[in-house]
Amino acid sequence: MAKIIGFGGSRRNGSYNRALLYSCRSLMPEGSELDIFDISSIPLFEPDQENNPPEVVARFQMAVKESDGVLIVTPEYNFSIPGYIKNAIDSVSRPPERNPFPGKPVALMSASIGMLGGSRAQYHLRQVLVFLDAIPLNKPEVFVTFAPQKFNENMELIDDQAKKFASQLLRNLVEFSAVLKRGLSQKN
Repeated sequence: MAKIIGFGGSRRNGSYNRALLYSCRSLMPEGSELDIFDISSIPLFEPDQENNPPEVVARFQMAVKESDGVLIVTPEYNFSIPGYIKNAIDSVSRPPERNPFPGKPVALMSASIGMLGGSRAQYHLRQVLVFLDAIPLNKPEVFVTFAPQKFNENMELIDDQAKKFASQLLRNLVEFSAVLKRGLSQKN
């Protein structure tokens, strides 16, 4: 069974990105599961603590390391990544020898009330992931635009096109993680 770790969303009540993240649980392909890690309690990154991280950072680091792939759902703030998502990534990837991202496939999604759907945040996040030696998946790009029209009053994703693209990206993530696993097992 493919185990995918998901995180992100927004800290605000009624977050469309958090709703998208949780909607992905029902969109996962057969033979896979999405575990969602709540990063809201990760403290500000302190380089002086990277060799002795807070317990929540150590748990997050282990969850990413033990996963077959990662799903990050990010809002866009000021054309970029929200600080708390960047903080979580910085915290878990330090020190470099404990960075759990090298070789890890990562899928990105975003939702926005506007017409760009968080695209600029995703492009900045790709730069961060490349530095961490993760493998960001390229297609399909999932930008849920005009989000208030795509979720119901229970914050469930109801838009068929958004579901289609999100499902395809999740399927690609699970399939690519299986290819990587087979490649690693053949080397050992």
